[in-house]
Amino acid sequence: MQQSSFLDKLSLVLGNVATKINSLRYIMVIKNAFAALIPVIITGAFGTLFSAMVFDAENGLARISFLSFLADLKPIAATVSYVTLSFLTIYAVFLIGIELAKLNDIPGVFPGIVAVMSYLSVNPTTYNFLTEENREILVSNVLAKQYTDTKGLFLGMFVAIASIELYSWLLRQDKLKVKMPDTVPPNVSASFSALFPTIITIAGISTLGFIIYAVTGQYAYDIIYNVIQKPLEGVVQGLPGILLLMFIAQVFWVIGIHGNQMVKPIREPLLLAAIAVNTEAFEAGKEVPNIITMPFWDMYMSMGGSGVTIGLLIAILLVGKRADMREITKLSLAPGIFNINEPVIFGMPIMLNPILAIPFILTPLVTGTIGYFATVMGFAAKAVVMVPWPMPPIVNAYLATAGDIGAVITQIVCIVVSILIYLPFVKVSNRVTQEVA
Repeated sequence: MQQSSFLDKLSLVLGNVATKINSLRYIMVIKNAFAALIPVIITGAFGTLFSAMVFDAENGLARISFLSFLADLKPIAATVSYVTLSFLTIYAVFLIGIELAKLNDIPGVFPGIVAVMSYLSVNPTTYNFLTEENREILVSNVLAKQYTDTKGLFLGMFVAIASIELYSWLLRQDKLKVKMPDTVPPNVSASFSALFPTIITIAGISTLGFIIYAVTGQYAYDIIYNVIQKPLEGVVQGLPGILLLMFIAQVFWVIGIHGNQMVKPIREPLLLAAIAVNTEAFEAGKEVPNIITMPFWDMYMSMGGSGVTIGLLIAILLVGKRADMREITKLSLAPGIFNINEPVIFGMPIMLNPILAIPFILTPLVTGTIGYFATVMGFAAKAVVMVPWPMPPIVNAYLATAGDIGAVITQIVCIVVSILIYLPFVKVSNRVTQEVA
């Protein structure tokens, strides 16, 4: 009874924390924007996948003599990757602008344009190009790639939020509204009402960017990337950082709160950016830099869903004797193959279950560690393709690594390990009556 009372109190406290975090306007905006970005990243990733596995003359289908014509189509896949991944920050800024404007009761897509203009206004439009003779040439009226790809994400988020909050406030000021005759169509009148708020917003953000450079000698991008984004990327790219993030998610799941949603505002910008960088490097034939990416999370730490519950389902089929658990397992197998495991978490239940909660928290930490060291040692390739999370295990490892068998074997090992971890806890559950469980 005391243990149950403690769990109830813990659930209530953490539930209140989760509610407050999820209700924060900027957290909601970032989550919604990055959820909308996932199709963009997957599209770019599949462009790279087709480039490597279909159109490549050395390793793809194009190496077969009668399919050699496919090599001529490789620029199509390269273009798909470029227009998606190389402009990810621009798309994110646009979507954040729209999402935040919605919360401020401003409809339409124009706030997204305001956010993009504001972001572009704080970045330089010159680039020092280094020739093969090590001679610098100043190129004007260009926007360097680091300002449009994933390196500019955090600055983009800050500028989008600041600009739309300012724009929204200015839009509410009656003195700034341009009054038009009643005969003017409403959409034209609304455009003129946004005129002065737009001018003041862009001018204000641009001025702020100018002041930052004048005072520090650095652009806002350099400050945000080096002080905030790069250190965070370093933390998440280390094994302790990703394990801590997974541990937090699992604890929230155990008390009945969607754990992935809780860590999403931190996880998505960093891990989606990491896979985008890997995809671009792979497409360019460069060394792939990042081990920990969004596909890494799905491949090694979330097979069958959070907690690697595919291992639990197989363990129950092997040694489970309780009729209720076996029945839930049968119902959960089909969705579990596609990494949907809410029926297991809430039906078994794992939530507030002191027996199954232990392996549920522990298993992804162990399998993630196995996947990490297998990748560090070079046995498994780094992920280079963002595959949809419902992609079944084995298939997702093969596609995410552009056909690496070592990654597939590593994932199979992780699944076997997950079964072994869950087995003793299933046996303990066999001895517990359904009423107690």
